[in-house]
Amino acid sequence: VQLQASGGGLVRAGGSLRLSCAASGRTFSSYSMGWFRQVPGKEREFVARMGSGGVVYYADSVKGRFTISGDNAKNTVYLQMNRLKPEDTAAYYCAASRRAGVISAKSTYDYWGQGTLVTVSS
Repeated sequence: VQLQASGGGLVRAGGSLRLSCAASGRTFSSYSMGWFRQVPGKEREFVARMGSGGVVYYADSVKGRFTISGDNAKNTVYLQMNRLKPEDTAAYYCAASRRAGVISAKSTYDYWGQGTLVTVSS
């Protein structure tokens, strides 16, 4: 599976962005898809996950503000980010997994896209 993330940019606090992650290769719908983010010098952290059955999970820090969704016809997963805060500034990565594991653990995911940078100004 190849993953291509896009949609990052510069936005003011309180604004919105939508990230996209286009998947190619194997059938997208058989994978669980996740979003992580990373700030330089810090560990990559879990943001959201959508299981192959559509069940979603969020980090507490984004719950109520971010929404993960998918379009099987387009082999694309989205991360709608609303009410952005400066602390949301990071490189955002999408990832895919076909196996069980801790949903927030990087090791659960087998495939990663390149990062897309989100910068939230105060």
